[in-house]
Amino acid sequence: MSILTGPMNHHLNGHKDLTKHKDVLKTIDPDVVWIPLVNGNAPLTPCVQVGDEVKVGTRIAERKDHFYLPVFSPVSGTVTAIEKFMTSGMAQADHLRIQNDHEHTTVRSFEPFDLEKASWEELLDFVKNAGMLGLGGAGFPTYVKYLKPENVELFIVNAVECEPYLTADYKNIEENIDLLKTGTLALFKLSKAKAGCVAIKEDKVEQIAALKETFAGTPIEVRTVPDLYPMGWERTLVYQLTKKRYDKLPIEAGCILNNASTAIALGNAIDNGMPITHKYLTVSGDAVRNPQNVYVPVGTKAHEIIDACGGYTEGTEDVLLIAGGPMMGRTIPNDQFVIALPNNGLTVLKNVPKDEVKCLRCGRCTETCPSGLQPVRIAMSVAIFDEEELMKLSVMDCIECGMCTWICPSKIDVTENVRRAKNFVRTRVANRQKEAKK
Repeated sequence: MSILTGPMNHHLNGHKDLTKHKDVLKTIDPDVVWIPLVNGNAPLTPCVQVGDEVKVGTRIAERKDHFYLPVFSPVSGTVTAIEKFMTSGMAQADHLRIQNDHEHTTVRSFEPFDLEKASWEELLDFVKNAGMLGLGGAGFPTYVKYLKPENVELFIVNAVECEPYLTADYKNIEENIDLLKTGTLALFKLSKAKAGCVAIKEDKVEQIAALKETFAGTPIEVRTVPDLYPMGWERTLVYQLTKKRYDKLPIEAGCILNNASTAIALGNAIDNGMPITHKYLTVSGDAVRNPQNVYVPVGTKAHEIIDACGGYTEGTEDVLLIAGGPMMGRTIPNDQFVIALPNNGLTVLKNVPKDEVKCLRCGRCTETCPSGLQPVRIAMSVAIFDEEELMKLSVMDCIECGMCTWICPSKIDVTENVRRAKNFVRTRVANRQKEAKK
């Protein structure tokens, strides 16, 4: 970590009022959904074949490597094909194509589950087989965090949602606060933590009051955090709540975290026997006609969602379509990708040219970086392909939060320089591994 670090966070204009107080659009029912057969970099194996009939809640695919993860159908209908195209993560992947019959025929995926009577082992097994995963963007199988919960001081439900424009978690909590309670208490039991809390930004006054009422009489405390970015990043949040830093994983600081939408999904699985089939998604920005939150089947194409929100205010060649929020999301070259399980936003912005100038060496990116990195030195090192120096600069610790680009007075896309450096290091490591296997 650089000794030149400054506040490592900032208050940003969240633009959340564009969607925060609007009703969630729940009428999107696409004729076809495409389910990405990938979880992170791991492939999923289909459990169904072309021609099979499925219902809402039918298990259709599984991750079968060292981490198990089942995936379930969001619609009823017929499996018609497996097609390869680009995901929201900018990678090519197979997608399971399901023709929607619009009948919404549903099967209960799980037997009734008694949280109070269940043993820790039974609860862990339920979370694993229910297909719970990080819905804040990571997509990591939830049960893995709880395999060996030792010396856990604090369990945290992350309801901060610090990314500008995004209010999907906020609306999900607003509409499903009882499910949040069930899921939070289940994860708290699984964590074996001494204390638990729901962390939320201090400006969400009405929701804070509702959460306090909901969790009254339980071991879960509602704790407020400043309206700063990137407060929702687990390192920043853990430090804010405990004043502890850690190297790799929050458990090193005695903490386990899960996103609020993940807790709600688990509550739905426990109370209603249903897996994750739909997503709350924020569609917002200055280049979409009707910014709002939507509730859509997983596998819905982005262009159908944007059309349902009134379409673009500009021609498609004049907008930036971002999968996620404007800080950490990825700009996608077209709107033909589908909403996957981890996705929580589509940000649509006017493509305004930036007047970039040479780096001023002002050091503001270093002062602001929440990971304590030195982006200017990283950019210099990748320019001369100095892998050793990049590793000394801890380039792989970058979370691509976008703060360095946002703060740069020269209008340089600093984050992209660091991302390029990370890709360079990954490629070098992968090439050495290939050579070693020969």
